[in-house]
Amino acid sequence: MQTILMALSLIVLTSVIAGLVCVIRGPTAADRMLSALLFGTGGVATLLLWAEATDTPALKDVALVFVVLAAVSTVAFVRLIWMQAEATSEGDSP
Repeated sequence: MQTILMALSLIVLTSVIAGLVCVIRGPTAADRMLSALLFGTGGVATLLLWAEATDTPALKDVALVFVVLAAVSTVAFVRLIWMQAEATSEGDSP
């Protein structure tokens, strides 16, 4: 079972690395943010698979921290975009 879990984690990790290209070259900031969130989700999945394969509960804690960081970064990004949109709309008004 460990071999299967490690193989699955390598497959997920490979797809995350392939998605990293979109983080770097995304056409818009929103595309890059969504790719970064996908990167984080794949990283969490990889950590959880490794935690089960190696019987290391500390990796589950690290995965939980990554999930919380992803949520905070999403809220910060949305707030930044929202504030920029408000500033732009206020600048357009006479």
